[in-house]
This record gives sequence, C-alpha cells and structure tokens, in this order.
Amino acid sequence: MGAYTVNRPEEAAMRRLLARNPDNAAGAILRLAWLQGLLREEITTLTWDQVSFLDHKILLPGRAAPMEEEMEEYLRQMYARWSRVSEYVVFSKRFGKPMQPQAISRAARRELDSEGQTAVRLIDLRHDYIIRQLQTRTAAYVAQITGMEVRTLQLHFSEHMEADRRPTLRQPRQPAPVDEFRLWKILQAEKDTAAGLALWLAWQMGLSGGEIVDLTWDQVDFAAGVLRLESREVHLSSTVRQLLLDRRERGGENLHVLLSDSAGRPLDVPRLSRIVRTALIRGGMDQVTLRDLYRSAGRSGAEAELLELVRQKGAVSRGDAMEALGVTSAAAYGLLRRMTDERRLVRVGGKYYLPGTVVPPEEQPAAIREYLGKVGFAYRQDIAGVLRVGSKQCGVILKHLVEAGELVQVRQKYYLNTRAEAR
Repeated sequence: MGAYTVNRPEEAAMRRLLARNPDNAAGAILRLAWLQGLLREEITTLTWDQVSFLDHKILLPGRAAPMEEEMEEYLRQMYARWSRVSEYVVFSKRFGKPMQPQAISRAARRELDSEGQTAVRLIDLRHDYIIRQLQTRTAAYVAQITGMEVRTLQLHFSEHMEADRRPTLRQPRQPAPVDEFRLWKILQAEKDTAAGLALWLAWQMGLSGGEIVDLTWDQVDFAAGVLRLESREVHLSSTVRQLLLDRRERGGENLHVLLSDSAGRPLDVPRLSRIVRTALIRGGMDQVTLRDLYRSAGRSGAEAELLELVRQKGAVSRGDAMEALGVTSAAAYGLLRRMTDERRLVRVGGKYYLPGTVVPPEEQPAAIREYLGKVGFAYRQDIAGVLRVGSKQCGVILKHLVEAGELVQVRQKYYLNTRAEAR
C-alpha cells in the first residue's frame, strides 16, 4: 500500500470560501473538515454537547480534538445563533434536521467547485489538515487528535512527517502556569497601555485575541456592567470597568476600544499578541502568552461564577450551570464533575452543593440510621432536613435504603429494619 492520493486545496481559495460562508451549513462543513480534520460521519452526527468551550475541545468518539482559536470563535458565534434551533452543529435550516452524509458531500462539492477546486474532495480537506499537523508535530500527537493510528500515518503520510525527521522542532506546548502575583504587578505597571487593557480583558474577562481586537464601544454597557459579545455577555469587574472608562475619555471618537499606543489605530491579532508578549517578558513572564491567559480565565472564571451561583441558590443542576455559563450540556457536566472530584462541590443526585452545606452521599446512610435510632420513626421531610437536601432527592435516597433492606417504610413513615440489624 502506498501513500494516499491527496488533492490539497489552495489556501487562498479556502479562505475565500470561508469568508463567503460565514454562518451557514456549507461554511460549517468546510471549517470542520479543513480547520478541524473531522470525517464526514463525525460532521453529520456532531452535536453542541460535544463542543466543550471550557476545555477548548471537540469531544468525538475515541478522541478529543483541540479547537484552534479561529475555530473556537466561529463555533461560539454559531452556538449563540443556532443552538436553540437544533442540537446539531450542521443541520438543514429548511427541514430542521441534521444533514445526511450525501447532502454534506454535495454542499462541500458545490462550494469547492465554485472556487475551481474541482479535484478536491471532502476527505482531502481532512487529509490536508493531517498534513499541516504532521509538518510541525509528532505522529503520536497527530494520531491522538485525529483518531488515526501512528502506523497508518507513517504508511500513508511519511513524506510529510517533518517533525519526526527533525526532532528539534518544538512540540505542541501545554499552557504555561500563570503566576498571579507576578501578573498582578505587570497589570499595575501596564494599566494605561493597550497591552495592559488586553491583559485584563483576557485574564479577568476571558476574551480571546479576536474578541479583544474586534471589541467596539457599542458592545460596552457601562450602565449594566457587561460586555455584549457576539456569542455571550461578560460581566465587568470594577477594575476593568474603570480602565474602560479611562480609555473612553482618552480614545476620542474611534469605534474600536483597543487602539495602538503609538498610532492610535485598531490592532489586529498578530500585533496584539506581540505587544502583550513584550509586556509579559518585560515583567518576567517569558513563557506565558495571551492565549494562556485567555484559557486560564475561561476555566477559572467559569468556576468562580458557578460557585457564586451555588452560594446564591443553595444547589444547582447541570441545567442551571448551562444557562448561567452559556455552555453546552457536556461542558457543564465536565466542569461540575471536575469540581466535584476536586471536592469543591458535593453531588447529591442531580444537584450540586457547597461542601459543608449538605451531608455527603457516603455519610447519608449512617446519618439516617443515627437519626432514626433516636426518634424511632420519621417522615421524608424530616430526614431531608437532617441531610439538608430537597425532598425529592431524599425520596430517592430512602427508596434505595428500603430496597437494600436497611429501612422499612410504612405508608409515609420510615423505620430502621431491626431484623436486618439483628442479622
């Protein structure tokens, strides 16, 4: 077996196609195949529950594909616009149903032909993604994110494995840890500069580089204390609000919030990354990038917001987390599970509580037995008060204990099973 015959698309043609299809099914298909390397069947079945904005990944059977910043910003916009219409990322607006594989191929074929890419197939877009990855990354990493075996990559794409022939190439870096004390000093030193404002927006507000350079004054609602972004609203901290007020006074009539300090003109993402990187290096944070801060904020900010919500409500469900954070079910579940594993939340049934506010599941049977040993019998609401959980949740707990033979239920009263204790 030899190498695949790959008809690689022209990058300029692909960029024109993406620009011409900003928010329709064809644009989503082309992006998912070319920018993310998804197979046609994966595009067909992809749902918003598989798009984890908190972890910056698309969760696919057998693999988790990391989202590049361009792809993530695009999917955030699509999620804000279409997730209430369909659970599927790619769907027919005419019929309101997921597009079938043949329809996906036809849509891609029509667009590729319109730019003269007549020899390029949908699978070629995935193969082009694989080749681009192999030119800078190891076969093991590419196998992990594409779902292909290393041996298959070596068999069919060996001529493109630059990283394996040149082991000195840098491998994909893990996000650098953020030294918050040192970053705070940089923020104070740079508070009046464009780099300083960008650092605040990325680290505290969780804005990406693209969102920062695109931010305009009509998106800043000082009265409500929020930034109204394309895909979500972000609450302003008091510090960022004051920084924005100060910059508004100095910025004149320009539409954009962030302007270069020298020319007073809007920045693009590469220029923004350079000035932020310079400020970070000047402050002794050589390994940290703007993207590291954005990713750090995406998770820590969501966790802080979720904890505050639990404090206010006493308990939250996955649905509450989805609504409050504006994320998918999978992302909300991943965050709640991680915070439970880290013992920052306690899960009882489908609700999540702060530690110390509820009896943990592993201690519930003993607490119920101790209580019934003192009072003789109790109603469900009495036991719910002991456990500090809702009546419905308590009913599920009691049902399991009755089925296990530890309790006896007589109408609405619960007793210890003395026969079981005697045994």
